[in-house]
Amino acid sequence: MTTRSAARSHVPRHAPPTTAPVCLQARGGDGHRFADEFHLLAHDDTGQPRLPRPVAAYGLAAALLAELHVSGRITVDRGQVQVRDRHRPADVVQGVLLDRIAAVKPESTRVWLAFVAGSAHDWVAHRMCQTGLLTSHSGSRWRPWAKRGGYRPADRFDAAWPWTRLSQQLRDRAPLGDSDRILAGLVLHTHLDTALLAGASLRARVYLREVAEDVQPPVHELFAALAALVSTSVSPLGEPVPGALR
Repeated sequence: MTTRSAARSHVPRHAPPTTAPVCLQARGGDGHRFADEFHLLAHDDTGQPRLPRPVAAYGLAAALLAELHVSGRITVDRGQVQVRDRHRPADVVQGVLLDRIAAVKPESTRVWLAFVAGSAHDWVAHRMCQTGLLTSHSGSRWRPWAKRGGYRPADRFDAAWPWTRLSQQLRDRAPLGDSDRILAGLVLHTHLDTALLAGASLRARVYLREVAEDVQPPVHELFAALAALVSTSVSPLGEPVPGALR
C-alpha cells in the first residue's frame, strides 16, 4: 500500500472540511490552544478516548504549558518552569494556570506536569464547551459506570480535522508549522503516533521524530519531562503538589 493510499484508509468516512474550524485556527499571541487540538487528537470523532486517561492528562498538561510558553508567559529552563511575564492572558484557563505558577517558587517541569494533569481534562473540556467544540452529556441509568458523564464533539467534521490534517502531513512528509510541530511532539511522546500513523511507511515515522525534535529548547525540555512521566505510568494524583499549593 502506498503512503497516500494508507493515509486515505485512515481518514474518517466523511472527510472534514479543507480548512480548520475558526476556533481551532492558529493565531498569534494568546490564541494558541494546543490543548484543545490535543484533546481532539486523543479522542475519536464520537468522543471515545484513544489514550489511557492518565496519559491523555499528561499530554493535555504539556499542551497547556506549551500555550503559556508560546505566548511568552513562561519558559522551561534546566528542568524548571519559570515565569517570564505575569501579565494575565485573556484566556481564562491560561490565566488560572499562570497565576498558580507565579504564586510559588520555580518548580520542576515534571512536578508541574503532574499537578496540572490532575485538572487538565476538566479545564480543557470546559474551555472547549465554551467555544462550541464540545457538548457535555451525563451518565445514564443504562451506563451506571459513567457517573461523571462526559463530552462529545459538537461537530464530527471539526473533531476529525486535527487527526486528518496531522496524519496526512506526516505521511506526505509535508512541511509543518510551529504549532503542528508541537502537536506532533505531543502525539509522539504520548504514543498516540501508533494509531495516527497506523499503516504508514517507516519514513513517515522517522519524519515524525524529526519534526518533534525541531522545536525550541524549552519545548524540547517540556517534551522530555512528558516522556518521562508517560514512560513510568505514574498517576497524576500520586505526584507532589508544587510549593505553596499544598
